Order: sequence, then C-alpha cells, then structure tokens
Amino acid sequence: FLPNLARSLNNLANRLIDLGQREPALQAAQEVVELYRKLAAQDPEVFRPDLAASLNILAITLSDLGQREAALDAAQETVHIRRQLATQRPDVFRPNLATSLNTLSNRLSKLGQREAALQAAQEAVDIRRELASYRPDMFRPALAKSLNTLANRLGQLRQYESALQAAQEAVDIRRELVLLRPDVFRPNLATSLNTVAIILRELGQRPAALEAIQEAVDIRRKLVLQRPDVFSPDLAISLNTLASTLSDRRQRETALRAAQEAVDIRRELATRRPDVFRPELAASLNTLANRLSILDRCEAALQAAQEAVDIRRELATRRPEVFQPDLATSLYTLANILSDLGQHEPALSAAQEAVDIRRELVSQRPEVFRPALANVLIVMARQMKVISGAESAVPI
Repeated sequence: FLPNLARSLNNLANRLIDLGQREPALQAAQEVVELYRKLAAQDPEVFRPDLAASLNILAITLSDLGQREAALDAAQETVHIRRQLATQRPDVFRPNLATSLNTLSNRLSKLGQREAALQAAQEAVDIRRELASYRPDMFRPALAKSLNTLANRLGQLRQYESALQAAQEAVDIRRELVLLRPDVFRPNLATSLNTVAIILRELGQRPAALEAIQEAVDIRRKLVLQRPDVFSPDLAISLNTLASTLSDRRQRETALRAAQEAVDIRRELATRRPDVFRPELAASLNTLANRLSILDRCEAALQAAQEAVDIRRELATRRPEVFQPDLATSLYTLANILSDLGQHEPALSAAQEAVDIRRELVSQRPEVFRPALANVLIVMARQMKVISGAESAVPI
C-alpha cells in the first residue's frame, strides 16, 4: 500500500509543479519524502533511489516558495544518496546524479555560495556531455539545461567569455529541439536566450544582446497568453533584462515601458507570494529607478529606488549572506539619484553604507566585488567634495 501511495503522491507533486500550484505541490512532496524515508529504512536497496528522487522534487518546491535553506538541505541529501548509488551502478544512476547536481547548483547560488555552485554545475555538465555523446536523443535536452546553469554560475563569477560559450551552446541545442517539439522546448529556448543576452551585455555586445532578449520576450509573451500563472514570472525576468538592454542602446522610453511592465507583474506576484517574489520585485524596482533617472524623472526614480532599498534592507536583515550584495546595489542607485536631486548629505549616507557592505564583500570575493566597490567609492568621493566645497564657501 505505502509504495503505491508514495508513487501516486509523487506524480501529484509533479503535476502540481507543472500547473504552478506551488503550495499544494510542497505539501505533496513533503508527504512523499516521509513515506519513502520509512520505506528506505525497511528496504534501502529498493527505495533509496525513490527517496533521492522525492528529495530532489522537495528541494525544487521549497525553493519555489522561498525556503532556500531547507531547499539546500534537501538538494544536498539528494546528491549524497545519488553519488553513493552512482558509485555502485554508474550506468543506471549517473543521469540522476547529474539532475541532482544541477538542482544543488541552483540552490547554492540562491544562498550566495557561488564557487560551490559553479563546481556542482560543472560536474553536471561533464556527466551529461558524456551521456549525450552515447545517447544524444535522450540526453541533449538535459545537457542544454546544465549548460544554461553553468553559464549563469560563470557569469556570477564574472567569467563572461566562458559563460557565453556555455550559454550559446545551450541555445544552439535548444533551437534544434524546438524544431522537433516546439511546445515542449520553446520555454527552455527563451530561458537560454535570456542568459545569452545578459552575458552579451556584460561583454559589451549590445546589438546581439538586444536581438537575443527581444526573441526571449516574444516567446514568453505568447506563452503567457496560454498559461499566465506559469509563465508570467519568466516574462518579468526577460522584461527586466530587455529594459536594461534597450537603455544601453539609448532606446530609453521603450526601456522605461519594459521596466514598468516588469514591476507591475512582479508587484502582483509579490502580493500573492511575498516570500518568493519580493526579491524579484526589488530587482525590477532598481531597474525602473535607473531607467527613470536616465530620463531625468528624478522624483519618480527616487520613489522606486527607495522602495527597492526598503525591501532589500528587510531581506538582508533576515539573510545577510544572500541579500547584502543586492542591498548595496540599490543603495548605490539611491545615492546617484539623491545626488542628481542635489540631496548630497543623504546621497553620501547611502553611498557610505554601500561602501561598507562592498568592502566586506571584497574581503570575501575580491575578483567579483572589487569593480562594484570602485563605482560606489567614486559616488561617495563626489558627495564629499560637493559637501566640503559648500561648507568652505560659508562666510565666517
């Protein structure tokens, strides 16, 4: 009875995930894990693979609901079990190990553990590349997924040339897959196009970046028409990228419209699921603030920037290791806007706080955070110069 119940609940959890019903999916996934723990305790040889599979689903559902530490614990346990199984029967369990490593990489990244996340992503790619060389029809979709994950991890560590190579390979594979099964693989193609666009922007290849992100937005708009509850979050991601890319190309009004649409989508999502979407809302507010500032709409820009800082300050209070970098980014944006408004004392205060955060981050990962520290130091020095100049001009 218990094995049949566990299998049925596992199928239910997967279907609920596909439908975007994350809270019921989590409840089902937790129940499945508990059932398989009991079964694996009685007969580990038979049920440990099922336990690992259910833990992988649990990690994904926990992360979808913003429970990142618990998601990481589940992902690590999955990898531990599957690594042992793959040692015993590599032909059977190495594909599953690669799946869990990909999940683990995403969970580590969400908690700011970037080097460990890169290591897990690279191992997943290595396994899946080998598998795809034997069975391309079966394993190339999985290889593309891991390549996209690897590209994101490399980008987070500013290894942009290597990131672009991985992301472009993922796009190439997924374009071929879309020709075979468009309904299945077009969402994945949009994901990889978004990744490519971000990396191309960092490399200064802005026309190519705009072409990639515009295609991603076009795909995701069509998907939202079919299933808005599932694909609206993805559309917001691509709109946020589009806004920044359009601004690079000096299409500023169009960039502003894209940024505002991303904020509108994420504000609605955050109303329903704040633990998941408030961080994303803050990111879009920061983008919107920058777009408004470029168009000299400084008061509206200040409002958006301050809201982003408020959200990220609250998030950083609870989980500093994850959200301190984002808080520093929004403080940097806020300092620039306050400076443009002639509010130099508040601008200096915001810049000083950003400097303090980024100095600490540089001590941990200098190659990643040193350029950002340099940028905010310039802003701080400018405010100090203006303030000291004004003080010296006061008659004695």
